Amino acid sequence: MAQIKPRNVVAGFRFKVELDGIQVAGFSEVTGLQAEIEYEEYQEGGVNIFVHRFPKHTKYPALVLKRGVSNGDELWKWFLNTRDGKIQKKSGAVIMYDKKDHELCRWTFVNAYPVKWSGPDLNATQSNLAIETIELVHQGIKFIKGK
Repeated sequence: MAQIKPRNVVAGFRFKVELDGIQVAGFSEVTGLQAEIEYEEYQEGGVNIFVHRFPKHTKYPALVLKRGVSNGDELWKWFLNTRDGKIQKKSGAVIMYDKKDHELCRWTFVNAYPVKWSGPDLNATQSNLAIETIELVHQGIKFIKGK
């Protein structure tokens, strides 16, 4: 039996986030790197062993970025501008690095703007970091493999 060589896997904590080519802050967590093709089912008359599924369109959930609260307020101001109707769409990327800090891959997104901002949960009986969260809607994700 042929042996399968394991591929190099990387840790999920070696990443950075850029917005319009500038690293805004060190984010501790990114979720929502996802794409899903919606489909339509069609049951053909007389065919009882399967259902046809036809692709319709692709949908992308919001990107959720989390970081420790700092004295920087650029994310809050961006959210307030959106709330006030001054929508500033930004393109960006989530960039993953290998253990030697070489770019392994990136997920780029376009025309993003914030739709939700959450401040930290505060509790005097715990010593957790204060985390702020911002959710961005966008027009799609593209995967780019590193060099």
